[in-house]
Amino acid sequence: MAHPTAPEQQTLTPAAVFDWLDEAAELRARAGLTRTLRSRPADDPVLDLASNDYLGLVHHPAVTGAAAEAALRWGGGSTGSRLVTGTTALHTELEEELAAFCGVEAALVFSSGYTANLAALTALTDPDTLIVSDANNHASLIDGCRLSRSDVHRAPHSDPAAVAAALAARTHRRALVVTDSVFSVDGNAARLPELSAAARAHGAALLVDDAHGLGVLGPGGAGALAAAGLAGQPDTVATVTLSKSLGSQGGAVLGPRRVVRHLVETARTFIFDTGLAPAAAGAALGALRLLRAEPHRAERAREVARTLSARLTAAGLVASSPDAAVVSVRAPGPEAAVAWAADCRTAGLAVGCFRPPSVPDGVSRLRLTARGDLTDRQIADAVRIIGATAPAGAAG
Repeated sequence: MAHPTAPEQQTLTPAAVFDWLDEAAELRARAGLTRTLRSRPADDPVLDLASNDYLGLVHHPAVTGAAAEAALRWGGGSTGSRLVTGTTALHTELEEELAAFCGVEAALVFSSGYTANLAALTALTDPDTLIVSDANNHASLIDGCRLSRSDVHRAPHSDPAAVAAALAARTHRRALVVTDSVFSVDGNAARLPELSAAARAHGAALLVDDAHGLGVLGPGGAGALAAAGLAGQPDTVATVTLSKSLGSQGGAVLGPRRVVRHLVETARTFIFDTGLAPAAAGAALGALRLLRAEPHRAERAREVARTLSARLTAAGLVASSPDAAVVSVRAPGPEAAVAWAADCRTAGLAVGCFRPPSVPDGVSRLRLTARGDLTDRQIADAVRIIGATAPAGAAG
């Protein structure tokens, strides 16, 4: 028997098929959530506190030179997936040095930190796994949980006791605790020793997204696991990006050798994705070697973050107390945050602007990158501009 046609199933003209997108855009505009792309020039004169270039290495000659050399030697692309033609000697070299630097058995490089997170979450879990995920985790971790086919428990933010309770109540054969090392909105660090203890007490593994910790936390920037004494542990895995402190592009999974072997053989975002371009691998390797030679860069990034936070707070604004290199400044609302960021840019300062749904608490804010290469004069200029352009209601 034929089914009656519902109103929404009635035939539309080709020109009307995507009319609903215009309606959705109008709703976002009313809520102050319109997002636009801005193309920046190579010689942008503004002071950059909006990027994730935590150590200021994107334009460092050691990084750009390594990228150019790799492109000239290996070509513009990797030519295929990692298991076919996309693994060069340069990729292997990067994985070996990254693993040694972070104090783990092995590393596996991906085309992005996002694909690295998807790989780890989908390949290290199954329907008989409980994932306990921090409520404030990055979107890539959330998407990985959704794709994992596992039961997912959303634990309250930064609450190891709640994580332990969820693990104790599980009926699943396996469990995985998942957290950012440094949360990208306010820059606060996860309580990794306590999370590790909770996981071990209940036979669970720990997966840490160290995107904002590598190059900033730990001895010489070796990362959050090294800072917490968890690097190289048999039940702990980390994911990292090469696009933040290392000034390049790409991501990696770090951990026990058998975990990396399993990902090579089963992770779909590794098997079916084109390998990282040689220039990006070369740039990351150049940055890694520079960081090993100049370990003070990590502490400088943390020092800049503390200074920004203290001076903004002294100016009467509500600034986060950073554990790494991210500082956020609260805004009265999404429209005020957008206008504030625009006013900063007009005054010569680029800052990030986080609004719902990107912020888990619904509170809009400016997000500042405390780059390790900022001078004292640049820090003072940034504080002055943010304070001078602050909207009504921004003061604490």
